[in-house]
Amino acid sequence: MAEKHEQEHNATPNPEASDQEAAEPVRRTPFTDEELEYFRQLILEKRRQAVEDIERMKAQLEDAREQGGTDTAYSFHMADAGTDAMEREKLFLMIARQQKYISHLDRALERIKNKTYGICKVTGKPIPRERLEAVPHTEVSIEAKLKQRK
Repeated sequence: MAEKHEQEHNATPNPEASDQEAAEPVRRTPFTDEELEYFRQLILEKRRQAVEDIERMKAQLEDAREQGGTDTAYSFHMADAGTDAMEREKLFLMIARQQKYISHLDRALERIKNKTYGICKVTGKPIPRERLEAVPHTEVSIEAKLKQRK
């Protein structure tokens, strides 16, 4: 009977388990549910601010486009066109950077949900609370970050 139960257990794959998880056991967060909620709120606020930044930059791009259409041949100089192009390029790069930041924040929210938040993916040790408060989306401890730079 125990053999039948073991076969049934092995026959049903865990849909949440990935190949990486099968090779390495999931480490649990060192934080309580209340602490995880604190970090979740912190990350959500940073995400909200990043989304607002993107919207503001997109509005600046739209304004620049509208102003570009009102210049006449007599009031428009090639140097001005170059400056405008550089400003637009800078805004595009800043938007892309904020979008990447949001994806990092989203991954941190996923780790909170999975209760794996606050564990260094390199060392497997808990990341200090102070580091997570400063950089809530981090996946590595200072120790691991310093080793990566060498």
